[in-house]
Amino acid sequence: MLSYTTEIRVRYADTDKMQFVYNGKYLEYFEVGRTELLRSTGLAYSEVEKNGYQLPLIEAKVQYFSPATYDDILQITASLSQLHSPRVHIEYEIKRKEDGTLIARGYTTHVFIRADTKKAVRPPKIYVEALKKYFE
Repeated sequence: MLSYTTEIRVRYADTDKMQFVYNGKYLEYFEVGRTELLRSTGLAYSEVEKNGYQLPLIEAKVQYFSPATYDDILQITASLSQLHSPRVHIEYEIKRKEDGTLIARGYTTHVFIRADTKKAVRPPKIYVEALKKYFE
């Protein structure tokens, strides 16, 4: 399993009228976790794109436990448990750094496609090579 934790500070613009982080922002936070997870392996998402691949979202779930508010520092942990599956399934956990309170948990599922044809493909070599050492 490959896991990586990154931090984000809640911006005022992320909050709603109730002064809680707006529910749709959590998918953006998941995206931050996902891109930093990939970057931690030495493979930036931009490199995946330069090699002719894209990784669209095909499924997502967010479960909310406690509200986050302006200026909270959140720890986003993204975890990948399988390397060779045709689908890339990443699980997330968001906690408030100050007290460890669980804010949200969820997952996203993606599939690799060729940028030129938009057809689904198995995970490309550039991806497998960058991540395989974490699954040995």
